[in-house]
Amino acid sequence: MNNTLILNKEIDFPASKESIWNLLTNPEMTRQYMFGCEVLSEWKQGSSITWKGKSENGKEVTYVKGEIIEILKGEKVTFSMLDPNMGIEDVPENYVNLTYNLEKSEDSTRLRLIQGDFATVENGKKRYEEAIKGWEMVFPLMEKIITDQITKSENKRVL
Repeated sequence: MNNTLILNKEIDFPASKESIWNLLTNPEMTRQYMFGCEVLSEWKQGSSITWKGKSENGKEVTYVKGEIIEILKGEKVTFSMLDPNMGIEDVPENYVNLTYNLEKSEDSTRLRLIQGDFATVENGKKRYEEAIKGWEMVFPLMEKIITDQITKSENKRVL
């Protein structure tokens, strides 16, 4: 029996790999779909990555922290991640990895997302279920941002 808790998601965007990479790595873009959080990193192997936002009272909060494990700019990034506000111990064993992999097809870019293994970390089942719910909210927002960009671009060409 397989006891892993690994989230595998795919979504196709009618946009270039460059546009989707920007969507994933640009703090101004992530703020629009990731609950107001900006992703901050140097985007180099071994560099830190944080997701920062503001709490309801306006205080800056680090919601996720980790480290870039592997990166091929514009193609793929894997990083470790932990929510330091969950009340779990900040040890390597409690981090999960998240991978974004971009693949270009004829008229779209496929984002493959792999997150986990939640089965090996503290509060893994709860964190896995929260990740599923979170991505179910985030993907439609990402699609809307890309669709709006395409519409703006097409409107500029018409003018």
